[in-house]
Amino acid sequence: MIDWDLAISTGVRFARQGPQVSLAEARAVVAELRGLTAVVQQPVREVTGLTSHADTGPVAVVDRPGWIRANVGGFRVVLEPLADKLAERGASSPIPAATGVINAVGSRVTAVQTGLILSYLSSRVLGQYELFLPPGESGPRNGDGPSVGRLTLVAPNIVTVERELGVDPHDFRRWVCLHEETHRVQFTSVPWLREYVQGMMTEFLLASDLDPGAIADRLRAAAGAVADAVMGNGDGGSLVEAVQTPEQRRILDKLTAVMTLVEGHGDYVMDAVGPSVVPSVKEIREKFSERRGSQGRVEQTIRRILGIDLKMKQYAEGSKFVRTVVESAGMNRFNQVWTSPETLPTRDEIANPSDWLARVG
Repeated sequence: MIDWDLAISTGVRFARQGPQVSLAEARAVVAELRGLTAVVQQPVREVTGLTSHADTGPVAVVDRPGWIRANVGGFRVVLEPLADKLAERGASSPIPAATGVINAVGSRVTAVQTGLILSYLSSRVLGQYELFLPPGESGPRNGDGPSVGRLTLVAPNIVTVERELGVDPHDFRRWVCLHEETHRVQFTSVPWLREYVQGMMTEFLLASDLDPGAIADRLRAAAGAVADAVMGNGDGGSLVEAVQTPEQRRILDKLTAVMTLVEGHGDYVMDAVGPSVVPSVKEIREKFSERRGSQGRVEQTIRRILGIDLKMKQYAEGSKFVRTVVESAGMNRFNQVWTSPETLPTRDEIANPSDWLARVG
């Protein structure tokens, strides 16, 4: 489907240069970020009440090309079921030579598109918890089972943002580590969560309608979504929303609900832990929030097309859900969300926490 080597080379080629730092400064930042993830582990666990069932594993501190390569590896793992489906379809229906040439060209076009998207994101992501690692790559494990992910921090982006905001760099780095460490605690403390998310993503991909006519209709919808984003019409929609089938829309609702919970929980913990370990957390939060809403027209358009605005909305909605439940019922009651997939809130319940409390309680 995608020429992955070309996707990587395209992404690396077009990725922006990082901030100007000396070799000594770069090494100091990397060492500090690695150390901070260990420092914030205990405060995060005390606030969340969660205990990891897996080794936490090492933290990866990378540059922008390193982030691109890591995410291509994750994409390959996630897309493997769909690739297998397409391979089975190809085996049952011999592909004419002309079609094979078209497919080869298409895989390169898709690779360039993927690389350009990754190059854009590589200068904006501060950190992430990589859920899907290629076989053989290191990460925390539940016993003898497969890796459950890896915490990754993008050093040049963290330095860039802390300089733009004019905040204490050491406080800002600790603040970022709090959020990402919360994700690591979530997925290493809740054994079924990673498999649930991966299962939803696989189900979403396998629900793709591969009929050429249906694909053409969704491509037209995607073009409309891009046009709306460029012209700023209404709320608009992302490319993912535009090209999904009705069945995929149902699955995406469930996946969006769990990711809104995960992101909101990270935001809540980041602020709850913050005052005790990040003295200037209030200033950082205010300036960071202002920065989120100060992008220019072109930046806003790209964010809408790629669905980044949806992710920002998830932070706010998810954090409000967590805060409301914790304030009204306590952290122990909130932690019932991690009992099983059935206790996860729906999208409607995230907007109305009392409904979730009534159902689960």
